[in-house]
Amino acid sequence: MGLIHTEVELSNPRNRELAALRVVALVDTGAITLCIPEHVAVQLSLSELEKREVTTATGNRVSVPYVGPVQVGFGNRSCFTGALVLGESVLLGAIPRKDMDLVVNPRRQEVTVNPESPNIPSAIVMTPAR
Repeated sequence: MGLIHTEVELSNPRNRELAALRVVALVDTGAITLCIPEHVAVQLSLSELEKREVTTATGNRVSVPYVGPVQVGFGNRSCFTGALVLGESVLLGAIPRKDMDLVVNPRRQEVTVNPESPNIPSAIVMTPAR
């Protein structure tokens, strides 16, 4: 299986005057969050909310900015999330993918909306105990 990339739209919901950015994101099934390079955070004028400590693939622990909110769009779906600022390209992790009800097809090396709910995102939730 090779690397899977997909196009997403990123925007700042606090500043609708700024144009959204269409970017190609690496779809990392082992990653949790959205990661964006610094130049994307600057272009979208995203505010740093706090610092987060991350462990890189090489085992190094580093402190990076956590910015937001970020609106992520894919097809007829969107979600709101925060983003870690690091790296040279956009990385789409599990939280925004699950929030938009997207599925990864490794055989076809693509990301699509969930075919079981093509018109509106769906989610599995727990009902409160009575």
